[in-house]
Amino acid sequence: MNVARTLNNWRKYRQTVAELGRMSTRELNDLGIERNSIRRVARTAAGL
Repeated sequence: MNVARTLNNWRKYRQTVAELGRMSTRELNDLGIERNSIRRVARTAAGL
């Protein structure tokens, strides 16, 4: 079960990074996210 959870969390992380990476800097700023913080935000969102 831990392997499945880990893989699911990793998938969520990669999806979040991809989605935030497609956003413009202005859109990210509207959300209060700096472009260089995308990976940190994604790790937090995925529970890693």
